[in-house]
Amino acid sequence: MSRRRPEGVPMRAFHAEVMAAVDLSPSMRRVVFGGPGLAEFRSTGIGDEYVRLLFPEDPWARPELPPVIDGDLDYGSIDLSRLRTYTVRRWDARAGRLTIDFVVHPDGVAAGWALQAQPGQVVGVNSPTGIYDPPATISWQVLVADLAGLPAAARLAETAADGVRTHLIVELPHESARVPIAERPGLEVRWIVGGNGHIGSRMEGVMRSLPKPGSDGYIWVAGETRALRGVRAHLRRGLGLPVDRYKTVGYWTADAERWFEAYEALDPAVRKDLERLWQSERPVEEIELEYDEHLTRLGL
Repeated sequence: MSRRRPEGVPMRAFHAEVMAAVDLSPSMRRVVFGGPGLAEFRSTGIGDEYVRLLFPEDPWARPELPPVIDGDLDYGSIDLSRLRTYTVRRWDARAGRLTIDFVVHPDGVAAGWALQAQPGQVVGVNSPTGIYDPPATISWQVLVADLAGLPAAARLAETAADGVRTHLIVELPHESARVPIAERPGLEVRWIVGGNGHIGSRMEGVMRSLPKPGSDGYIWVAGETRALRGVRAHLRRGLGLPVDRYKTVGYWTADAERWFEAYEALDPAVRKDLERLWQSERPVEEIELEYDEHLTRLGL
């Protein structure tokens, strides 16, 4: 999977102070960060860029930041159980404000922290990395996401290049989870209910109903990892799309703890075969499809 960061800019970690926190819906809470620690934070400018947030166990403590070693971060002394990945909803360089939208639920390190977030609390955040990379010649795009992928999809829709028509499709757990999306010329938004770990996802069915992108179209999909398996197979094998015409990004795994327990319980030889797939020089998209097929057969 292609990931992009500014050339010559090393990965760094910063302290980010909560400036404000507000509920966007019963399912999503927005936290705006700022403070002197973000003075040297730099955005990639890519709409789906993501960062890793480090949450202190004590919400009012100032977390230790990993040092930069050989141009990258060394998390050796950091408690990785307090580290979570989130997309950037907005970066205001002039004001030095970083906005992150959190999907909230009863448990989880990040969700629990976001529910109690208050001005003055501090987290760690690293330099962002972007994934979205369509050809410069597109005239239209389809962005499909569940609730976890919504912040990135909304930012991509709101920052689309002039003249690019955008169809944004968002799968919500329930109607009350809708959040405001800024209107702009050429943007069409469609809300559907399904998936999100509650009921069966409708993403694959929606994708099969859409037109095949030609030389001027692009498709970007983000959501639960297993819900994307059928989507990925349809785009690559069903439609035969070249790799520069689509991107699928697994943002989360439903019942992740149980899934990882089942994976670790596999025969070591089976796990080794799965890991060996990623050592191939074939296109990543082809490896993903084969990996998906193996996991499905294994009941994962």
